[in-house]
Amino acid sequence: MEASDAEVNGANGVNGTNGVNGANGAADEALPPPPPIPSDVVPLRVEEDSEPVVKKPLRVPVARRGLASKGTKVQLITNHFKVNVTNVDGHFFHYSVALFYEDGRPVDGKGIGRKVLDRVHETYKAELEGKDFAYDGEKSLFTVGALPRNKLEFTVVLEDISSNRSNGNSSPHADGSPNENDRKRLRRPYQSKTYKVEISYAAKISMQSIAQALRGQESENSQEALRVLDIILRQHAAKQGCLLVRQSFFHNDVNNFTDVGGGVLGCRGFHSSFRTTQGGLSLNIDVSTTMIIQPGPVVDFLLANQNAKDPFSLDWAKAKRVLKNLRVKTIPTNTEYKITGLSDKICKELMFSMKQRGEQDENGEPLMTELSVYDYFVNVRKMPLQYSRDLPCINVGKPKRPTYIPLELCSLVSLQRYTKALTTLQRSSLVEKSRQKPQDRMKTLTNALKINNYADEPLLRACGVSVSNSFTQVEGRVLAAPRLKVGNGEDFFPRNGRWNFNNKKLVEPTSIERWAVVNFSARCQIQNLINDLIKCGGLKGINISRPFDVFEESPQHRRAPPLVRVEKMFETIMAKLPGPPQFFLCLLPERKNSLLYGPWKRKNLAEYGIVTQCIAPTRVNDQYLTNVLLKINAKLGGLNSKLSIETTSSIPLISKVPTIILGMDVSHGSPGQSDVPSIAAVVSSRQWPLISKYRASVRTQSPKVEMIDSLFKKVADDKDDGIMRELLLDFYTSSGKRKPDQIIIFRDGVSESQFNQVLNVELNQIIEACKFLDEKWCPKFVVIIAQKNHHTKFFQPASPDNVPPGTVIDNRICHPRNNDFYLCAQAGMIGTTRPTHYHVLLDEVGFSPDDLQEFVHSLSYVYQRSTTAISVVAPVCYAHLAATQMGQFMKFDDMSETSSSHGGGVTAAGPVPVPQLPRLQEKVCNSMFFV
Repeated sequence: MEASDAEVNGANGVNGTNGVNGANGAADEALPPPPPIPSDVVPLRVEEDSEPVVKKPLRVPVARRGLASKGTKVQLITNHFKVNVTNVDGHFFHYSVALFYEDGRPVDGKGIGRKVLDRVHETYKAELEGKDFAYDGEKSLFTVGALPRNKLEFTVVLEDISSNRSNGNSSPHADGSPNENDRKRLRRPYQSKTYKVEISYAAKISMQSIAQALRGQESENSQEALRVLDIILRQHAAKQGCLLVRQSFFHNDVNNFTDVGGGVLGCRGFHSSFRTTQGGLSLNIDVSTTMIIQPGPVVDFLLANQNAKDPFSLDWAKAKRVLKNLRVKTIPTNTEYKITGLSDKICKELMFSMKQRGEQDENGEPLMTELSVYDYFVNVRKMPLQYSRDLPCINVGKPKRPTYIPLELCSLVSLQRYTKALTTLQRSSLVEKSRQKPQDRMKTLTNALKINNYADEPLLRACGVSVSNSFTQVEGRVLAAPRLKVGNGEDFFPRNGRWNFNNKKLVEPTSIERWAVVNFSARCQIQNLINDLIKCGGLKGINISRPFDVFEESPQHRRAPPLVRVEKMFETIMAKLPGPPQFFLCLLPERKNSLLYGPWKRKNLAEYGIVTQCIAPTRVNDQYLTNVLLKINAKLGGLNSKLSIETTSSIPLISKVPTIILGMDVSHGSPGQSDVPSIAAVVSSRQWPLISKYRASVRTQSPKVEMIDSLFKKVADDKDDGIMRELLLDFYTSSGKRKPDQIIIFRDGVSESQFNQVLNVELNQIIEACKFLDEKWCPKFVVIIAQKNHHTKFFQPASPDNVPPGTVIDNRICHPRNNDFYLCAQAGMIGTTRPTHYHVLLDEVGFSPDDLQEFVHSLSYVYQRSTTAISVVAPVCYAHLAATQMGQFMKFDDMSETSSSHGGGVTAAGPVPVPQLPRLQEKVCNSMFFV
């Protein structure tokens, strides 16, 4: 019952890198000679007129055609800070770093690298000729100017690596340890460890490449040079003891922590990254939040995590899962360990053998005595324990050689990331507590610059980099809101990005004749709800008949599993209904995350083809009923409002040429669920020249894969079962038998590094799908990326308010070459408005900058679920909704809770087949079922 983490790390180091060493060894050996050609083989002669295979040139993002000018000009400031680089003729030198233990085993422990390299820097200053370096924490190191030699080897000794130390506070023995090795360790205060460090030259990166990137000539070198600058900032933060998460860093300051429930804290920190812009190099700094485990006594965390009233009502199986791999410090020695598990027995029943000091048997061997861990700590170590006696102990050793510590002697170390998905309550608490008004955010960012004190960073000084303390000034333009068409031919002008249907009718209302109410035990005055819905519908132009019936759930089924409850309800409905209804209004008992939602939707849409609207009626008023009716009307094929330019067919470049608009998104399983399939959704416009009506096609694909792989799916020589065929055929039949001559694609959720894949993988699939339908068909394409996950914010210098809705920025902080712009279409009512960053990767249609920006802006006003302009174009929002809703058809979460250990859906037998989503019934597949 003993072990130290030093041995754990050592073992991991060997296992973790055998494969790497093997590969390197193979690469160093000369290749064997080719086999001789047998005498009876006549080589084939290549025909001279045969054409070589021509490789298609890869598409790259298009350059900006010019700046737009429409809109009212407005002066803004942004959280980009100007960076000056004076040492443009200098070079970064890239070195690869290899760490080994004294016996030659590679080091594979995360986090140890920085400590080792810091010691190298301290110990061998003369050998390094006083050079500072930037280390990425793994295998790369960068200097400004070269090191003295291309290959350097150092040996350093580290003491007080707390996670690798043993001490008398853990394993009970005659003096606290059951074997000789531990006793020897205790004779010295620290367990020192020797490391060998190899630093080898890898590459030379010119700082001139940054200047070239600013002129629009991006290269691998310029991206590497910017990466080095980012690594310098990361190292700067690491030296201040920050938690690093990609390009964000978080200080250990309780003032930055906010409790979101369940033993989880939101930790406020900062994102920083260097960006090449039209105005030169800039440093983008923003407020960032990550989730951390509540530091302090382990028992306090467990009580909060399980919402338990005392330690004796805790679920220990759940506790074991949540504690695994977390780091704790022990009382009183403040030693740090990693938790490997919990004991199966409670502290007072957990026995071990201990040598009796000075007592020997007849053979001269020490006498052994059986002792519980509880008795050892209380009686031998004289450490009173308040509540640990009847609770499991924490294991910080190995499974076969455990080291047990009573629960109350362990405290969780601060700044440990919580990477599981948040509950709905936690998420809403985090959003509420982390939002900041524009002025507050500006103050926080100004303070961040002071705290970080980049002027004192020696590496930044060495490469002549200085960061301004002033927010960058930019010129924005506020676009006019598009005019909307509502019922009775009325035009309507939204104000401040909002409108309403008070005293107005919907532009294309439906009528609801055959419908019923289904109540899954929700507490509600159902007859009042029906009367109010019919009355409200009439005012909006929707004629609603009385429902056929109200189907109440039988009390005996209320506690049954969700699938059973849905099946039983359908049995009741089918026995009574005279024919298929147009629509079901479903009342659910829980407002959020009802387990009935997925099975109910699947039953209706995939098995019966019935449109359904779920509600959890808590506070029913006119506004609530109007919002419900907007959804119902859109699902049944109606339209709530549309753009006036749709009615008059005057959308530039779109109304005159058949055009389909696509929104594409991929949603992934929660963090840590690596074998939950990703869900790809593509929505497409229909009934051209409308751009307000859409339908969706949704498929599963391999977990965590961002590129959509089922846009074109040839299953036979004459059969394509891909997403695009389905959408293109629907456009053709709904648009007067016209094929789209223009295809405008809005793609969500991809980073800059994936732009080329969108242009050369996804777009190629779409082209193949078109060619498969008609070989001669050559539509023109526009490809636009919509990014919400970025860190650029805009502020009004003389106002505490957010920027006005319709604010667009395409200068100064935008890309030096590529065609991108920021758009704040929405009215930011709370917090700081997050603009959407649009990147135009391809434009074969030839939009002018003004026409394109106005078109994108207008697509924020066609979202049928609300009466506000939304922050991103409606097709992208719809794709996200469709993926989310159909993802709930299948209970993927029933897969193993420890799925993160399964290696991403691959087993020894090969890739695990991805379960397919059911296809929707024909009656609803072309509907806006997702709104």
